[in-house]
Amino acid sequence: MAKVIGLGGVFFRCRDVEATRGWYKRALGLEIDEYGGTSFGHADSAALFPTGARTIWAPFKAESDYFKPSDADFMFNLMIDDFDGMLERLKAEGVPLEGEPMVESYGKFAWVMDPDGRKIELWQPVEPDPAA
Repeated sequence: MAKVIGLGGVFFRCRDVEATRGWYKRALGLEIDEYGGTSFGHADSAALFPTGARTIWAPFKAESDYFKPSDADFMFNLMIDDFDGMLERLKAEGVPLEGEPMVESYGKFAWVMDPDGRKIELWQPVEPDPAA
């Protein structure tokens, strides 16, 4: 039986495409390709986090405040390779955090807002303890 095997892309509208691309490049280090986007190789994240890296698909209740202060109906979760380095990068670029960074058993998290008011969740996975 046919089934979905992964997330193939995220496509979104913005007020100023070039400004948005520039912000993601400067603030988060995305490498913008000749098509104007970024292609994340699954092998890259799997090499760093062989069992910890994954893509989450999760509907939230309409009244959830997890995406606040954004008014968007969605939030990007971007996997990062160096949590502390990313926090330093954001500070150097003058990008304020939304709330305090958080450490959970499955990773480290921080949040920022992009130029169009979308909340971005930054996540550095951790490898599960094989003894657990």
